[in-house]
Amino acid sequence: MTQAPAVHLHRPKVEYFNVDELTNVDPKGYVRQVEHYRDEPWGLYMARPSDHPEFHYIESWLLPSLSLRATVFHFTPADLRDQDYYIDIGEFTQVEPKRWKSVDHYLDLVVRTGREVELLDVDELLAAHAAGYLDLATAQQAIETATATIDGIAAHGHSFENWLAAQGITLSWR
Repeated sequence: MTQAPAVHLHRPKVEYFNVDELTNVDPKGYVRQVEHYRDEPWGLYMARPSDHPEFHYIESWLLPSLSLRATVFHFTPADLRDQDYYIDIGEFTQVEPKRWKSVDHYLDLVVRTGREVELLDVDELLAAHAAGYLDLATAQQAIETATATIDGIAAHGHSFENWLAAQGITLSWR
């Protein structure tokens, strides 16, 4: 009998977005320079370079009313992935007029437009709940958000953009 790989147990990842300072403080506390922020009624857009070995640029939309963060990674040619959007489930709030906070709730979705939406990291969510990092209500909300998002995207031809448009949200990217 094969054993499942061990889950990397960690507290929820917290990130800050400082619009006036043009900075993004990542979950490890590193301050990253941001090229562009844009505030819209439905959320906050961020675009910045990245020093990650697999991608050189990142664009994200924080969508508080949907409890989503949608990201487009600009992968290096050697690390291309079959994905159009990477979606984090979590809590995304404007904590001050020009400062936002994200708290990741472990579940992620990979959108392959026109084909499918893949749910990731259910094991991390369950382990975090068991360890007391997320209460039951928050874990349940993460599951409900993920499943509603999967259903919504699927109902719109596996198009994240079409699902958002049906809700009056139009995202623009770099």
